[in-house]
Formats: sequence, structure tokens, C-alpha cells
Amino acid sequence: MTPSTQPAALPEHSYGGGAPAVNHVNNAPHVNAAPQPQGRPEEGLAELHAVVGRIAANVEKVIVGKPDVVRVALVTLLAEGHLLVEDVPGVGKTSLAKALARSIDCTVSRIQFTPDLLPSDITGVSIYNRQDNDFEFRPGPVFANIVVGDEINRASPKTQSALLECMEEHQVTVDGQTYPLGAPFMVIATQNPIEMEGTYALPEAQRDRFTSRVSIGYPDPAAELAMVDEHAGHDPMADLRPVSDAEQVLRLVNVVRRVHLSTEIRRYAVELVGATRRLPELRLGASPRSTLQLVRAVRAQAALAGRDFVVPDDIHAVAVPVLAHRLVLTAEAQAARRSSADLVRNLLQRVPVPQAALDPTGQFLHNVNPNNHR
Repeated sequence: MTPSTQPAALPEHSYGGGAPAVNHVNNAPHVNAAPQPQGRPEEGLAELHAVVGRIAANVEKVIVGKPDVVRVALVTLLAEGHLLVEDVPGVGKTSLAKALARSIDCTVSRIQFTPDLLPSDITGVSIYNRQDNDFEFRPGPVFANIVVGDEINRASPKTQSALLECMEEHQVTVDGQTYPLGAPFMVIATQNPIEMEGTYALPEAQRDRFTSRVSIGYPDPAAELAMVDEHAGHDPMADLRPVSDAEQVLRLVNVVRRVHLSTEIRRYAVELVGATRRLPELRLGASPRSTLQLVRAVRAQAALAGRDFVVPDDIHAVAVPVLAHRLVLTAEAQAARRSSADLVRNLLQRVPVPQAALDPTGQFLHNVNPNNHR
């Protein structure tokens, strides 16, 4: 899977760096949104651009020449989602996860998934305290703001399932007692799709809980040469320092929640996801959860582009990372070497784009060439 193309709307830097172009619209808050920050929308977007630009620059000290990959990771963070990094060994999967985690001053834990790992090694366990004559709960590594799961497909399905509740409901239940997780909460997992020895494929329910999947891919020769020059004698991870904190990330999440999503864009997202369920090449199309996570991701993408409203280009920018890993191909499609990412790209060409664009008041104009959004 190859990350989607970078939209041209982003100024100077892929994640900010210029004054964001802001339009005033009627904001539509998230269903279960936290208290909204005070101030004008452009102030929140200005802070978002500045902070995300610093985080992106930090991560790109480690991951050279992959701005699209870093963009997807930041979109996932701002969309309150989880990221699956899937690629061959040695391309920087774990480095990407660690660099993003270190760029934010918050609680971080790392889990090395192995075949003998138990669910209680992730969630925690109740231990009998002889002094109190009672059981006390010892939290596991999942109780952190950012959880890095390395080689997640090396653990058994029983252990993998320990993440299901916490990824979807942001809580952990042990011995009948439920413990809430702190906010923000993000799981960044890596896996190698090539090696089959001693691995367990992630079940569909697990993959569906990841908001985005991204593949880093090999660097181009210029980027690889720069990496050799800069990293051969020094580990850039050692110099990485936090450039934001958990409280600031939560403020940015609230800014993203207020990004306007018009009725036409909502309908376009629903039609796009629904079209995956009718493809003959698929045994399983995208779920309603996919629609919700796509909507959250496009809001984050719009905010990164400096807008407080969503346009079709935002859906095109994140559709492949958000939808492709949820699709299950038929045996015939697999034999024909079809890819789920290509199927999503084909749908982007076939599903009609809203014949409109937003004006500064948040209303749609109906004289726009739809090919501009292809």
C-alpha cells in the first residue's frame, strides 16, 4: 500500500509553515466532544500549524524523505485514531513510531510482541496484597498516552485481542473491574507482512480498529544517501526532544473536532464507503466504523491544510490509508494480484464527487469543475 498523494493546498511545508487560509463557517462539534477551546477558529488553526510543523520536523530528522508517511501519522494522531505501520524489515517502522512518541511530552510505553506474550502482560494483572488482605491492580504498559507495539503479528491472536477493548473504548476491563485510559490515547503498531514464520495475521476485527495503515517503502537514492551521511555515525533518535505535550495535543484535537463537515461531504463519504461493499473483488467491504474514522481523518487533513472546512480533496488524500487495510479480497482477486489500495483508488475515480465547493460562508458553489478533485 502506498500513501495517497499530497494535496497541493498545504503551504510551504507538508504540515504547515505558512499562514493558514481560514474561512468562517458554522462549526459542527464532535458527538462526544470535550469542552471546546475558547477563541476564534483561526487562532486554533494557527496553533495547530505551528505545533504540527514542529512535530513533523522532529520526526523527519529520523525518517528521511517520507513526508507523506509522516503526514498520515499526524492525521491519525489528530483524528484520535491508531496507526498500523506495515512494511518489510529495515525501512524504519519502529523508528517512525518511536520518533512520533518522543516528539510529544507524554507517557509512552513500548511492547515487544512475542509468541509467549500473555494478555495480562499488556493490560495488567490483579495481585494479592497480603498486607491489605485484598487484590490490587498493577497496570500494564497499555496505560500510557502512546503505546508502541512492535511486531504485533508475532503475538498469538489471544494476546492481540487484549488491545481490542482499549483501542475502541479507551478502557481496560480486568477481573470484572473497568479502568479508563488517559487522553490522548494512541496505539502505533508495526508488522512485517512478508515473513510468515512464527507470525499470526491480524484478524479483521483488529485491523478495523486501526484508523490508518501506512507503508514506509524504500527511500529514493538521494534520501538514502542523505540518511547515510547523517545517520551512519550518529543515532538521531538520541537527540530527539519533545516539542509538544499531551495537553496541547488535546487542544489540537478539539480544534479538529470543530472543522466543518457539510452535508454533501458527509454523503460523499458514506457513498464511497458503501461502494466498497458492492465490489465483486471483495469478500468484505468497509464497515460503518470505517465511515466514522474516515470522517475524523478528513477533518484532521483539512486542519493540516489550513482550513476549518472539508473539501473532496481531503477525502482523496486519506481514503487509501484509512480504507484499504479493512477490505478483504476474494480468492480470485488475490490470484489476479489485485490490491485493496488500487480498488480504493478506482472507487475515487468512479464515485461522483460533489459538484460544488465551499465559499467563505460555508455554502456550496455549484459551478466547479469536478475534475479538479480527481
